[in-house]
Amino acid sequence: MLVAERYEKIVQLVMDRGSIRVSELSELCEVTEETIRRDLDRLEQAGRLRRSHGGAVSVKEQQEIPYTEREVIRAEEKKRIARAAIKLIAPKERILLDASSTAWYMASSVPDIPLTVLTNSIKVSTELSHKEKIEVISTGGILAQRSLSFVGPLAERSLDAYHVDKVFLSCKGVHLERGISESNELQARVKSKMIGMADEVILLVDSSKFGMQAFTHVAELSQVHTVITDRRLPEAVASELRERSIKVHMV
Repeated sequence: MLVAERYEKIVQLVMDRGSIRVSELSELCEVTEETIRRDLDRLEQAGRLRRSHGGAVSVKEQQEIPYTEREVIRAEEKKRIARAAIKLIAPKERILLDASSTAWYMASSVPDIPLTVLTNSIKVSTELSHKEKIEVISTGGILAQRSLSFVGPLAERSLDAYHVDKVFLSCKGVHLERGISESNELQARVKSKMIGMADEVILLVDSSKFGMQAFTHVAELSQVHTVITDRRLPEAVASELRERSIKVHMV
């Protein structure tokens, strides 16, 4: 395979998958990992992808994926994660749901029990509006059209007025050393606020998010109490999380 052909193959793989590891590219392109790292450096300089720790992400990953697309990406895993998360909710609790598609799956399945739910998500608010015993509080703020969520200074200030028992949120990347990250700075700022106002932080992420570092830092993993993910998560990663006193539910 010519170098130019390899470059095109790498770019196409990154675009198709959104993100990919160096080790995978090495196998698929049948070259050493060191060669792949040099290729990724050159392709990043050309603006065709962006390097991440251990691999590369598509340049479009720096923007939010539209909600309609996120709904169908790994939908079955997200539904299982959402169902497991609902089991952690007790009547009369005050909880916070972010604008992730997994949080929406939670909202659609949570029983109509006495709860107070704070959210910055239009989809979550709409879904819960049909449940009479659940009080819904929306943050307000600037409407992020791609995610159907409220962000910006008003959303951040409104969060300052509340304290919740539990926050359920997702993210773009989870890295054992570099923590939780998001593709969009405004979303990252809101999620960082959410984490700071909850007694318990519950991270809802499918296994593809692990090992990835997105554009903007949200929080350190030490701020997370529980991770709910799917069974594809490597046991070594799960063990590392448990060693850090983070509860891990693989569903």
